[in-house]
Amino acid sequence: MGYAPACDDIYLRNTVQAATKLLIAGHFAVGKTTFVGTLSEIRPLRTEETMTQASELVDDLAGVPDKTTTTVAMDFGRLTLSDRLVLYLFGAPGQNRFTPLWRDLAHGALGALVLADTRRLEHSFPVMDLVEEVGLRYAVAINHFDDAPVFSNAELREALDLSPETPLVTCDARDQPSSTRALIALVEHLHRTKQEQHT
Repeated sequence: MGYAPACDDIYLRNTVQAATKLLIAGHFAVGKTTFVGTLSEIRPLRTEETMTQASELVDDLAGVPDKTTTTVAMDFGRLTLSDRLVLYLFGAPGQNRFTPLWRDLAHGALGALVLADTRRLEHSFPVMDLVEEVGLRYAVAINHFDDAPVFSNAELREALDLSPETPLVTCDARDQPSSTRALIALVEHLHRTKQEQHT
C-alpha cells in the first residue's frame, strides 16, 4: 500500500483556489485507512496505534482476527484534481467511542463515502445513521475482502435499506483505479443532487 504522487512535492500548488473536504466513513476495520492511503498524492497522515488488551474488549474483532492496529483520531490525504481544485480526504475512526471526534471531522465536509464489508453489513447502520444525522449526502462502497461473501446489488440495497438515489458501488481499497471509481460515484451524486436543488 502506498501513495501515487501527482505533485512534485508535498506543498499545495499556488494556483489552487478551492478545496473540497470529503469524509471516508465506515465501521471498525472496514478499510478506511487503506482507502485514503491508496488515493492520497502525499504521504497520508495516519493516527494508527497498536491495539491493546483493553481495546480488544470493546472493539469487535469478529471477521478481522489478525487486525493489530486501529485509527485513534483520523486519516488525512490530499488529491489534486486540477490546478485550481484540491480534494481533502478525512478518514474517520469507526468505533462508537470516537463519535464526538467523528462529528468534528464531518464539519464542513461536502459528503461522505461509507465503506461497508459484506461479512459485517449490520455494522454499517450506526455509521449511516451518523452521516444522515449530520446532514451529509453519501454513497456506499462495498470494500472487497478475499473471504467475503458476494451478493447482488439488489440484495445489498435491501440489506442496507438504501434509498433509490443513494449510489452503491463496489471497490477494492487497495487498488487505485477501483477506489477512484468509488470516489467518482460519490462526487457525481453530490453534483447531481446540487443541480436538482437549483432546478
